[in-house]
Parts: sequence; C-alpha cells; structure tokens
Amino acid sequence: MFESAELGHTIDKETYAREVPKLREALLDAQFDLAQKKNFQVIILIGGVDGAGRGEMVSLLNEWMDPRHIQSNGMGEPTDEEAQRPRMWRYWRALPPKGKIGIFLGSWYTWPFLQWVFKETTDEEFDEALDAAVRFEKMLADEGALIIKFWMHLSKDQQKKRLKTLEKDPQTRWRVSKRDWEHFKIHDRFRLCAERSIRHTSTAEAPWIIVDGSDQRYRSLTVGKVVVEALRKRLDAKGDKPAKPNVSPLPPSIDKRNVLRSLDMSQGFTKKQYAKQLEKYQEQLAQFARSPKFRKKGVIAVFEGNDAAGKGGSVRRVTGALDPRLYGIIPIAAPTEEERAQPYLWRFWRHVPLKGRLLIFDRSWYGRVLVERVEGYCAEADWMRAYLEINDFEQQLTDAGYVMAKFWLAISKDEQLKRFKEREKVGFKRFKITEEDWRNRKKWDAYERAICDMVDRTSSDIAPWTLVEANNKYFARIKVLKTLCERIEEAL
Repeated sequence: MFESAELGHTIDKETYAREVPKLREALLDAQFDLAQKKNFQVIILIGGVDGAGRGEMVSLLNEWMDPRHIQSNGMGEPTDEEAQRPRMWRYWRALPPKGKIGIFLGSWYTWPFLQWVFKETTDEEFDEALDAAVRFEKMLADEGALIIKFWMHLSKDQQKKRLKTLEKDPQTRWRVSKRDWEHFKIHDRFRLCAERSIRHTSTAEAPWIIVDGSDQRYRSLTVGKVVVEALRKRLDAKGDKPAKPNVSPLPPSIDKRNVLRSLDMSQGFTKKQYAKQLEKYQEQLAQFARSPKFRKKGVIAVFEGNDAAGKGGSVRRVTGALDPRLYGIIPIAAPTEEERAQPYLWRFWRHVPLKGRLLIFDRSWYGRVLVERVEGYCAEADWMRAYLEINDFEQQLTDAGYVMAKFWLAISKDEQLKRFKEREKVGFKRFKITEEDWRNRKKWDAYERAICDMVDRTSSDIAPWTLVEANNKYFARIKVLKTLCERIEEAL
C-alpha cells in the first residue's frame, strides 16, 4: 500500500516557488466561495507517522488560507470532562458549520489506533472502532459534508533521518519527543496498523490519500492541490448535497399489526390510587438518584407523544422527585440557524450530560422520522437512513454507560379532540393549543404510520420504547415513573 509513498518524491525550490502563489490564490478563491454559499462543510483529517510533517501541514493550510474560516483541532488525550462522555462526543462538538473548514490533527482514528498498536485492545474491538468510523463518515457525507483524509507516510529509514534532522536544528528540536523515538522502535507495527485502518476505512465517501512525507515541498503542494481540487469539484457541482440514492417505501409490518391500536386505553387510576403510587415511585427515584452508583451512570429520558398527550405533566412528576442539580430538560423545537448548519444529530450530541445526571428531552432526534417525514421537511432518503443513525447514536450512549428510557405517550383521537377544545376554553391553557396542533391532527393516519415504523425500527434491548396509555393522565404519569425506576434499578 505504501510503496508509492516511499519513492522519495521531491520538488525543487524553483518549481515550488512558482506553484505556491497560484495554489494559494486557488485555495482562497475556493474558500471564499465556500463561505459565501454555506451549503456544506469541509472536514480534513491529517494523520500519519511521527515526523512526517502533520503539524507543519496544518500550520501551512492556515497560512495559505483565511484562518478565520478554519477550525483547527488538535485532539490530544481526552480531558476529564470528555472522558465521562461517549468517545465521539468531543468530535461532534468540534465539527465545523457549513461554510467553514475543520482540520483535525488527531481524530476518531487516533485512540483506537494507538490502543491496537500498544496491544491494549483486541483485533475485534479495533475492527468495531473502524466500523464505527466508517458509519460516522458516511453519515457526515450523507448530510453533505466534504471529507478529505490524508495519511502522511515515511518509511522507517526516512522517519529516522527526519527525526535526527529535526533534533540537530535548535529551532526544531522541540518537535521531537521521547515518545516519537519510542514509536519509531515499533514502526513496523505502526505500519501494519495503518495499512489495516486505511484498507478498512477508505470508502467512496471518504477515501484516504497517502502522501509521501519525506519532502516538505512535495508534501505541501500535494495536500494543497488535493484540497483545492476537491473543494472546486463540490462547489461547481449542481445542488447543495451529493445525489440522493433511490429508495423504496418502507414495507408494511409482516403481521400487519398496529402497535398503537392494540393499546388498552381504558386503563386508569382514581385520584387516591394515583397519590399513593406517585409517592411510592417518586421516593424510589429520589433514592436511586442519591445512590453512589448513580454517579457512574447517566440517564437520558426521551418524551414523545401525540399533541395534548400529557408529556409536560409526566415530566414534572419526574423532576418533582429530584434535586434540581441532578437533572436538565432540553425542549426541542424547530432547529435554529446554528443547528441547521450542522449534521442533524449534532444538536442532540452537544447536550449529552455528565455521568450522575438525568437529562430529559421533550421531543427529540425522533423528529426526523416523525414530523420531518410526515410534513416533508426532509428528503425520503434522509429519514430512511435516520433509523440506522439513531440506533447507532443510542448504542454509543449505552456503551458509554448511559441508561436510555424512551416514552411514547398515546391518546385516542377522540380524547385529543376533547383536550384541544378544553384548552381553547381555559384561559391559562390557551397557550398550549396552536394552529399547528389542529393541522397535525388532520394528518393523524400519516403520523400513526410513522409512529409504528419508528417503534418497529428503533425499539431495542438497550433502548426499548415504552408505549404509555395516556387517556388517563394519572395512569400515564405512574407508568412513566415506574418504568424509569425499573430501568435505573436494572442498570445499578
């Protein structure tokens, strides 16, 4: 794989001096057009062996282009805050918005790579990490991001020569550390790991470009030309995103069951029964939250449901049992301009809490397969692939130690109409009813189909959906509390 990178390419000073001004002009023009259009973001990964000029290349790209529109990320060891969250959390937070370029010196490959090299992980775990990287990059590409990945390579002899050269010069001596020489001793294992990684993760959406790092001028021109050509090609293409694949409608359930219509909506509690059960489960929840074991876990509770199904009331009964310092509530509305400039899941990843806290999403990432699907706010291909992306997101959360509790609060069509009319009559409830609620009601059947598909395709052992019969508000609140307590108790 690295044969061509080890041929010792060189560029003479005259050629370099002649090519650089033209290249810089082309890069700046492309960067300006990107910033003006703001229809996609550029993600550049700079990887490679020690001494191959990775850091120099990042600095040079910032020098050749306008650094105000570049986000350079030196991803070293995770901080304490980062270590408490899923591994990909810090990379999601570092993604550039549309119209900007994000450069990653150290990326989602770095730590799985080093763990395999130093035999801290198994082959199977390493392959799983590479598979996760492929899924992540495919999602970014499907969202329109341009991904460019460079591997700066040196042969073992070239690396040794490069490190010694840097050490001899007082101005560059600081670049060579004891760690660099330790890595040099196991160069062959680094090379084996690199070959395995590149073969596994070089895809149509995000191919690796291997660059000979032995000559600074050759390396600089090669990277610069690849970046400007990729940018120009995307900028000059028609449309804001890559072409969408053709997709077929979701097939009906094999047994043609409708999970919502199978619910027993007649279940309920009297006020006295409700008060007794409420006290019981709020006390349990409070005890769990104070447990030392809870500090090593995080709880993410998702509340979805029909309009007027009582999500707010159920949320208040959960938070009423907890110290305000232990929970947070994230209400999800239409995305802001900042959120629209990022991949869809970005605005949910950014809120992933520290361990020892319960975070409630009032509406959630399921909007893509519900309201966006039904109302046509996204392309069919977008909501079709969202099932896989959502399952992957929740898998990463549970792998990191978070407990997932997902609630769909269901009411009948007649009960919804009754509550809508009541809200219009009662002064302090009028804010709860809008024209949008009445408009959504007209699409009851379409939403019902979308809900059934959602439950069918995203309810798993690690993150099951709990369907809550909410015609009786007392029954719904107790079922939510009881289920949440059971999920936390199981995890603890």
